[in-house]
Amino acid sequence: VAITTRLLVSHLSGIRHYEKDITKVKEEKEKANRACKLTKPCQDKEQKEKEGKGIEKTDSVKPRKEHEGEVKSRNSKPGRRDKEFEQEEYYLKEKFESVIESLKIFKNDPLFFKPGDQFLYSTYGFTLLSAVVERVSGQKFTDYMLKMFRDLDMLSTVLDDNEAMIYNRARCYVYNKKGRLVNAPYVDNSYKWAGGGFLSSVGDLLKFGNALLYSYQVGQFKNTNGKLLPGYLRPDTVSMMWTPVPKTEVSWDRDGKYAMAWAVVEKKQQYGCCRQQRHYASHTGGAVGASSVLLILPEELDSEAVGTGLVSPPRGVIVSIICNMQSVSLNSTALKIAREFDKEKWAQ
Repeated sequence: VAITTRLLVSHLSGIRHYEKDITKVKEEKEKANRACKLTKPCQDKEQKEKEGKGIEKTDSVKPRKEHEGEVKSRNSKPGRRDKEFEQEEYYLKEKFESVIESLKIFKNDPLFFKPGDQFLYSTYGFTLLSAVVERVSGQKFTDYMLKMFRDLDMLSTVLDDNEAMIYNRARCYVYNKKGRLVNAPYVDNSYKWAGGGFLSSVGDLLKFGNALLYSYQVGQFKNTNGKLLPGYLRPDTVSMMWTPVPKTEVSWDRDGKYAMAWAVVEKKQQYGCCRQQRHYASHTGGAVGASSVLLILPEELDSEAVGTGLVSPPRGVIVSIICNMQSVSLNSTALKIAREFDKEKWAQ
């Protein structure tokens, strides 16, 4: 079979995640699908009731697992252990000198399905993707990324290296089997730099979000007379990254689809004076002892203001949340915050 970088970046490659048993993966998917079918009528009824009262419901019940970058449960509560984090490979302590070397963990395992046929979130798919970057760039993946972070002015974003002295590094926490708060166990993330091996700050993630939003919008501003610098990426590149890919799914927002390393909800409204679905892109993150989200809600640009140069990019709301606690669901909170700021702006 052929596995392309596009399949890897959209989790359609068939490469496994942490669970090695394909039977268990299929059982979990079937169970989630059954639960989704059972709860959908209740969700639809509740949604209509909310719409009738003029209230937009954004926190619907979602029975499926939430991948949260490294996968977390939507309904995680203090003291509740997430089965996903019981997988042994979350707690690897072996140090790998390169991402090419770390491929040995899964490179001889069978694919779970023919590439392109199904969606399965896979951290190891991104490990393979980082190996491609390493070979094509001719330098270590970590060096390549750190240079990129410097270009983006993300000076607080570094490797999650246990040995290094990192200024303001937060201590991470988990709940044990008895529901008590304890320090997160020691792990070495050198086997998955691309999928969960960097430390960052809220400020740096906001810079990253603004750089992407600027790149996405700058092509729409025509009468700039050379005043606007180009974006870090071309507008069509970001548009491609934020275009939903068929056969994908997003567990943390049932309105969304997976795109290229981003979850995307498209603009949509079925009925007048009813619920509006705003276009936004987001991704959650979760690892041993930490949870996070970055959400980008682009502003719907007024063509006249854009054409006359009265406004300049980036235009929209960026929400970043980092939590030094494992298995915390953050996407719905980030979306509510973004919408509140968006409403406040239009009210002014």
